[in-house]
Amino acid sequence: MGMYFFKADSLEWGILCVVLASIGYSGSLVFYDAFLPEIASEDQFDKISARGCSRGYYGGVILLVVNLVVIQNYGFFGFATQGLATRASFLLVGVWWIGFAQITFSSLPNALRRTDGKSKLTKGYEELGKVWKSLKNSPDLKQYIFAYFFFNMGVQTVMYMAATFGSKELKLPDSKLIATVLIIQLVAALGASLFAKLSGKWGNKKTLSLMIYIWIIICLAAYVVTNEYQFYALATAVGVVMGGIQALSRATYAKLIPANSTDHASYFSFFDAAFNLSIVFGTFSYGLVEHLTGSMRNSTLAIGLSFVIGLVLLSRVKSGAINKRIV
Repeated sequence: MGMYFFKADSLEWGILCVVLASIGYSGSLVFYDAFLPEIASEDQFDKISARGCSRGYYGGVILLVVNLVVIQNYGFFGFATQGLATRASFLLVGVWWIGFAQITFSSLPNALRRTDGKSKLTKGYEELGKVWKSLKNSPDLKQYIFAYFFFNMGVQTVMYMAATFGSKELKLPDSKLIATVLIIQLVAALGASLFAKLSGKWGNKKTLSLMIYIWIIICLAAYVVTNEYQFYALATAVGVVMGGIQALSRATYAKLIPANSTDHASYFSFFDAAFNLSIVFGTFSYGLVEHLTGSMRNSTLAIGLSFVIGLVLLSRVKSGAINKRIV
């Protein structure tokens, strides 16, 4: 909501709000993900994880469309300028988060383990260290987290840089880039459900491997795409596997957590730390390759390599270890 007060002469305030929003969002993902093994049995992990991702994508599309309609028709909604309508949209986003959060607060069980209240500033890092040490007793989980780091590096970089690629390489206007974002969000919701069903037949490892192969093909195709229609087709493919791989990678990790563990928040803290670090390394690599070669097309090929590495590491994870607790 603080972004409502962001103007051209208050850049520092805008940066501060973005930083705080990123911290809040990343922190919330830890608990959001950790609730999966708390509210579902293992045979339901894939389905519930996919359903959560789908609902998130649908919600994002609805809110984005509402805000776009208000901004484009600002006079009809009583705003003096388009800028004021844009700033007001941040208020709506805040109300949206606060409102739907009440469902979480009132409905989900308070089952996640609490700390003893000591050294709260360092407790999180201590928990990450404990999880790292525990991985020596869970070789498949350790192998999977490394695989996840690399293929998620590719996934998140493509997501973050897709619009920039369309703008710089294909010279697409903002209106068409916004349409691309909507396409990706809508298709991602369907992709999450599709691959959850497929994992029920093939298993998590084979389904994840299939999606990584598709991501590799997408990176190769991005190198040769030349017009907006090809870009839309590519965006559709990205959406399908984006929703699927996000939902299934989380569910797979939940299945690999030691069966006797009740400290799901700490394990998912580690998972989300890998998630955020992969974004940093992925976007940095993407930008570095573009800087050195002068083309984002070369960057997509470089990101394709992260999928290849992730696929190789994933192949070393035993399928039986993923489904060890399903009777």
